[in-house]
Amino acid sequence: MNQETLKRAKELVSQMTIEEKCGQMLHHAQEIDRLGIPKYCWWNEALHGVARAGDATVFPQAIGLGATFDEDLVRSVADITSTEGRAKYNEFVKHGDRDIYKGLTYWAPNVNIFRDPRWGRGHETYGEDPYLTGQLGMAYVKGLQGDDLDNPKSAACAKHFAVHSGPEAERHHFDAKVSEQDLYDTYLYAFKRLVKDAKVEAVMGAYNRVNGEPACGSKKLLKDILRDDWGFEGHVVSDCWAIRDFHENHKVTECEVESAALAVNNGCDLNCGCVYEKLIFAYKAGLVTEETIDEAVIRLMEIRLRLGTLPERGSKYDDIPYEVVECKEHKELANEAAKRSFVLLKNDGLLPLKKDTIKTIGVIGPNSNSRLALVGNYEGISSEYITVLEGIQRYVGDDVRVFHADGTHLWKDRMHVLSEARDDFAEAMAVAEHSDVVVLCMGLDSSIEGEEGDAGNEFGSGDKKGLKLPGLQQELVEKITAIGKPVVLLVLAGSAMDLSWADENVNAIMHCWYPGARGGKAVAEVLFGEDSPAGKLPLTFYKSDADLPDFTDYSMDNRTYRYYKGTPLYPFGYGLSYSKFEYSNASIDKNQGAIGDKFTVKATVRNIGKYYGHETVQLYVKDVEASTRVPNFSLRRIANIALLPGEEKEISFELNARDFAIIDEKGKCIVEPGEFKVYVGGQQPDPRSEELTGRKCDEYTVELIGETTEVEY
Repeated sequence: MNQETLKRAKELVSQMTIEEKCGQMLHHAQEIDRLGIPKYCWWNEALHGVARAGDATVFPQAIGLGATFDEDLVRSVADITSTEGRAKYNEFVKHGDRDIYKGLTYWAPNVNIFRDPRWGRGHETYGEDPYLTGQLGMAYVKGLQGDDLDNPKSAACAKHFAVHSGPEAERHHFDAKVSEQDLYDTYLYAFKRLVKDAKVEAVMGAYNRVNGEPACGSKKLLKDILRDDWGFEGHVVSDCWAIRDFHENHKVTECEVESAALAVNNGCDLNCGCVYEKLIFAYKAGLVTEETIDEAVIRLMEIRLRLGTLPERGSKYDDIPYEVVECKEHKELANEAAKRSFVLLKNDGLLPLKKDTIKTIGVIGPNSNSRLALVGNYEGISSEYITVLEGIQRYVGDDVRVFHADGTHLWKDRMHVLSEARDDFAEAMAVAEHSDVVVLCMGLDSSIEGEEGDAGNEFGSGDKKGLKLPGLQQELVEKITAIGKPVVLLVLAGSAMDLSWADENVNAIMHCWYPGARGGKAVAEVLFGEDSPAGKLPLTFYKSDADLPDFTDYSMDNRTYRYYKGTPLYPFGYGLSYSKFEYSNASIDKNQGAIGDKFTVKATVRNIGKYYGHETVQLYVKDVEASTRVPNFSLRRIANIALLPGEEKEISFELNARDFAIIDEKGKCIVEPGEFKVYVGGQQPDPRSEELTGRKCDEYTVELIGETTEVEY
């Protein structure tokens, strides 16, 4: 923390009255004219582009960015997001607009673990793996904030701290009960990386309780772990109206005054909501000291100074012009990110489509011409939307006739209220019969998959009841496939779906997530082979919801690839390409070493196919002789490389003690002596991945010698 800036923040706070100090701790902080402090709204969103503040480049939803497995790409997306955010902020301030969503404190990224595919907000995350979430979360933070933390371009926020992943309908009163092992092994890891390594400015608490304590007023989470153990110097913000839940739903306090005191005393500096309007009464009742309030307000003023939101101190970003918003380069990166996010799950050779051999193409499904299915939630407005239908139409031009039918509503049984059920089935079947190839566009959108309060649907508060395609979609898929034309199934959804029937019956399946405002352009370019799909699954696709534990059970037993005991439909880390990649010259520099030694793993990756493509090299570690429950194996390194046909590159990974560490029952991070397995390849080292890809990971045995050692978490 810059000492000069800190000193100035303390000077400003020392001149405030207690009422003014309390007023600065609300998300809608009021101006203090006599001190030259303008009003400021802390609430701003930038999950995958600047959100809710007018036009901006709308990138693929976070889960799609997770599927890229590419830290550099994710950092570039965040860098562009903050550049556009600065450009818009500069104009807003010039015109006197300091409203909600107009500031520079972005409440992103969401680094919760997507532990259960039914969770409606999972598409805001980077998936189910702590390591991948940490790496991509750090990349996003660094892109938003920039390299100069004394003069950040914007302020990022790691949310929702912690142990938060549904159910949405119960989040305001739910108590997430979690063991110390799962807490540190799974739920805290990414937050630690963002705090310690990426220097994220803010942390947002969650709505729920964690082992009895409301997360936004948890002594263990906010004081013991975040401040004391991790040395966090930034500010903590509550989720919106979460502190009100203390007395209304969690019943840990009696009233707003007590709730405000509990939150502030345990380190929550900023209230998204209105409970801190009662903070002055908590102070007068002796429930919170002025010194504690000062600590919070100093942190808030310190980052406002560094961001340049006070007239006394400008920013080196004040001259970023409005013209950068949705400029050509930014739109091109959004298109590239979308193409890199698509995961090819099955391909019998139908893809890529060849334009010169097709006279007619049928585009069918509720997501075929849907703008909503492009953008996910927490999204901005785009000056242009390109749906899948529009993307295909633009790509083929007048050379190919494109037929279209929605076929069915996304989740209702009819398109029009006065019609009979299946009112668009006949047209969809006619389209298929008159087409050389059919592109089915199924899935979800943010109206039924998302946050409680935002998504209202038959499934309940944004969560899914199960993994099947909603409404009549599955029936339509089966009827169209039965016609006998070649079928490509595109799934636009932010989570894992049950695609078991499709896996056995359609020619090709590609999961497109929510690909961004112009995502249809990217879809068309990949369908027709202009680019190869490059994504890998950031979460496990199960065969059915019968494979899932109870949604409210926060134990990681039988959850995610790390602990799942069954055989998935499509594994974490899996994804096909139009090209083929060969691994050779794989090696590890030694098979035995002391605890604390470093190990170097190398491999050469060659593109032996006909298409330019990206390959994600994945390294996993398994503790074979652990003294406690450990994952099946854990992702420890990733590298995303681009290769032309015939081109090869050598990848080198260095492993240290932390990569061999496990979390014991007490939550301690330890390295035990004994045997370990190290795997390197383009997938995880499970039998199902081998079956789907026809290739195995390279495998090495490592023996660590010494005494059990506790290492940095």
